Amino acid sequence: MAGATFRAGVAMIVRRGDGQLLVFERLDAPGSWQLPQGGIDAGETPLRAAWRELGEETGLDSASVSLVGECPDWISYEWPHEVITQQKPGRLHMGQTQKWFLFGVLDDHDGHAHHLQPEPDGREFSAWRWMSPHDVIDGVIDWRRSAYQRAFSRLLP
Repeated sequence: MAGATFRAGVAMIVRRGDGQLLVFERLDAPGSWQLPQGGIDAGETPLRAAWRELGEETGLDSASVSLVGECPDWISYEWPHEVITQQKPGRLHMGQTQKWFLFGVLDDHDGHAHHLQPEPDGREFSAWRWMSPHDVIDGVIDWRRSAYQRAFSRLLP
């Protein structure tokens, strides 16, 4: 696709002490679960975008989670044709390239983060739950799966 670019964004993994990951159900696709992610605003660093998006989409901030790691490289994936054709006028992206970040839950004494109460934004996400990394990979939409696998292989032990 001539002139098409990749949209720059961030993706965030929130992991509790027992290794489970925080996932959110998409409002527009009930039963579809994914990690929080979002675009990088003009003049914004990837880390600043990660904190902003995490707060906007989940209600979590530095009182709940701490930065544990950052993927050293950007991970890109292409969107399927139906996603490309649904873009807003004036946009011409063929996929996303993302900087991935790993966050750990603070005060997670027993590994289950009972105190953590994410607040899905109600615009993109409607619910949340904890899942194993394997179940997250199995449950994510197929055209994002390889990006998740690459990020997990770099950030999760």
